[in-house]
Amino acid sequence: MKKLTQNATALLFLLMITSSVMATDGYFSHGYGTKHKAMGGTGVAFPLNSMSVVTNPAGVAFLGNSYDFGLALFNPNRQYTVVGNPSMQPNTFGLTPGTVKSKSKYFFIPSLGINRTYGDNTFNIALFGNGGMNTDYNTATFYDPNSSKTGVNLSQLFLSLTYARKINENHSLGITGIFAYQMFEAKGLNNFGNFSRDNTKLTNNGSDNSTGYGVRVGYYGKLMENLSLGASFQSKIYMSEFKDYAGLFAEQGDFDIPANWTAGVAFKANEDLTLTADVQQIFYSGVKSVGNPMNPANFQTGIFLGDNKGAGFGWNDMMIYKVGAQWLKGEGWAWRMGYSYGKQPIPKEEMMFNILAPGVIEQHATFGFSKALANKHEIHFAAMFGFSKEISGPNVMEMPNQQTIKLKMSQMEFEVGYSF
Repeated sequence: MKKLTQNATALLFLLMITSSVMATDGYFSHGYGTKHKAMGGTGVAFPLNSMSVVTNPAGVAFLGNSYDFGLALFNPNRQYTVVGNPSMQPNTFGLTPGTVKSKSKYFFIPSLGINRTYGDNTFNIALFGNGGMNTDYNTATFYDPNSSKTGVNLSQLFLSLTYARKINENHSLGITGIFAYQMFEAKGLNNFGNFSRDNTKLTNNGSDNSTGYGVRVGYYGKLMENLSLGASFQSKIYMSEFKDYAGLFAEQGDFDIPANWTAGVAFKANEDLTLTADVQQIFYSGVKSVGNPMNPANFQTGIFLGDNKGAGFGWNDMMIYKVGAQWLKGEGWAWRMGYSYGKQPIPKEEMMFNILAPGVIEQHATFGFSKALANKHEIHFAAMFGFSKEISGPNVMEMPNQQTIKLKMSQMEFEVGYSF
């Protein structure tokens, strides 16, 4: 037990320093755990290992004892383009025309899950990173006189503690307590100082952190021998404020993690082939710092950055549809593939602030495999390709039809896993 605690502590530290963020379904990951990532992120009705708890805490009641490790290499490619010259008129905020790419492109993201079953009772602990926002533009996009770079970095780390119980041989319930840690930094926003309630807590203040908690509940059931159903709901994770950025985020630096739900089915077509389908909804609009729109008229009426109704990123809620398949092949091989689609959350009127957070990916294609080794050990692999997506809209802080801002993103992820 002492050795297990030491290993978990070491991984916790590794996660804190390496889980620089990604943007897939908005800023949530497309899936959690190597096996589930290979199946398009599906799995609420198809538990595969201890990391299944992130999607549905009830499913792990049927898995027995396991230890699961994963390490992902994530490659997001982000850029913005400004078309049209600035008008230079009073009370406007034009941007320099051209295309700028984000410099930081590669991130390592580890994860850990442990599952222990005692009769009808199962206990699980998992450490993992979520998505997030990260941009690193090597230019003063907003003409900050104190910074030659522009961007943000939001990292999120989660520790989940789960209790699951079998109701009978075919059904289970689960509940997870979630403890979250966030780090955030912003650079290059000083020229928004006149629009901030506190311009000393707007930008260039180094890394700040916040902590919080939430809960996820889930149900899993085998309705028939070849058909399973799963569903789960995660509450909003209530975070403490980023005090050093109280002049940037709405509600004086508040940045909660939005509530979401997932439901799905798994159908065993035959002994070797299982098909899965999930639907997920993420309530970005329920977090003011994410969902509040940027309305330039608000600045004229005394509503500033950092206020309760202050501008956010203007994100809409997302509905994501996922499908996956697993095919068992002889000699311990399992092959997986999947696909997901979710309309990106950024309206065309919200281009200006979302230069900092261009989470516009809509489609993911995935594949992977597992190979059984001796003594119930397994190795896993998953690959994800986020298809390139570009959106465009007006610079709402310029004269009408003066400038267009385009946001573009593509991404890849490769993960290896090991379990026993």
